[in-house]
Amino acid sequence: MSSFLLMAASALVIAIGGTPLVRYAALRMGILDNPSARKIHSAPVPLMGGAAIYLAFIAALALWGERSYVNEVVGIFVGATLVSIIGALDDSRGMGSYLKLLFQLAAAFILILSGVQVRLFHGIFDIALTLLWVVGITNAFNLLDNMDGLSSGVATIAAAFFTLLAAMSDQYLVGTLAAALFGACIGFLVYNWNPAQVFMGDTGSLFLGFLLAAVGIKLRFPANSASITWMIPILVLALPVFDTTLVFFSRLRRGKNPLTTAGKDHLSHRLARRTGSQREAVLLCYLIAGGTGLASIFLTQANLQEAVIVGLASLLLAMFALWKLEFQDT
Repeated sequence: MSSFLLMAASALVIAIGGTPLVRYAALRMGILDNPSARKIHSAPVPLMGGAAIYLAFIAALALWGERSYVNEVVGIFVGATLVSIIGALDDSRGMGSYLKLLFQLAAAFILILSGVQVRLFHGIFDIALTLLWVVGITNAFNLLDNMDGLSSGVATIAAAFFTLLAAMSDQYLVGTLAAALFGACIGFLVYNWNPAQVFMGDTGSLFLGFLLAAVGIKLRFPANSASITWMIPILVLALPVFDTTLVFFSRLRRGKNPLTTAGKDHLSHRLARRTGSQREAVLLCYLIAGGTGLASIFLTQANLQEAVIVGLASLLLAMFALWKLEFQDT
């Protein structure tokens, strides 16, 4: 665990020092997120903050990571770098949704070719599930990046739980990846908390989503059955999964294209309208992410009956929340 703390601390320091430099570069290059009707900020904010997260993550691993693990994570690095570069191009020049989706699928295939994939059915279904999971979570964090401190904060919480889960099952490789991401996200969150001084942009949100999806796949729980533990990564990332489900359902119900339509219909926007505060909405999202993360810890020791109860309760609660937010939203 001490090595994980060292990894997190290093990434934290690098992100705190590097984010202002990236912010300055974005200002000089004019890479800004300008206000619009579908956005909640009222003044231009520098983008590309995700580059600081990426650099802090890579630097921490280069400083303290075990070289013997390089072959195991090369697919994760290449895929994460690819989606981050595509995100940077989208931030600076703009890119169509379908083209971004194509590159995300390519990055997911890189993971599969390197041996990082879901292993539940041992066949074509595993490949399909891997593609759905990786592309889905990657886009979920991209969609979640709609309010100051939201995507970076939820990613921090998810990375913290993945680090703890890895430590509990003695998985050094997964733990180092999660710990480095945890520290990098906290360092960036210092500048991204409301009112944000910098946004991560697609550079950061796509990178975070892809990496957390890959870490979720790599986690193993030898002390318990796979019929139970497959739910653990889903619970850790339940909030972005729910937000994406809510947005897709809402837009499809209204006859909108969920991939190309933007709007203030996310969980955070709905909570902000109810509470009257963006900060309260973000903190409520943190609380939900923390609660589902704790449920995932419980599942590591649960029997099948307990796991079924947790799974059904989570599903019913999510369905009720979706109905409440979509059909009774004021």
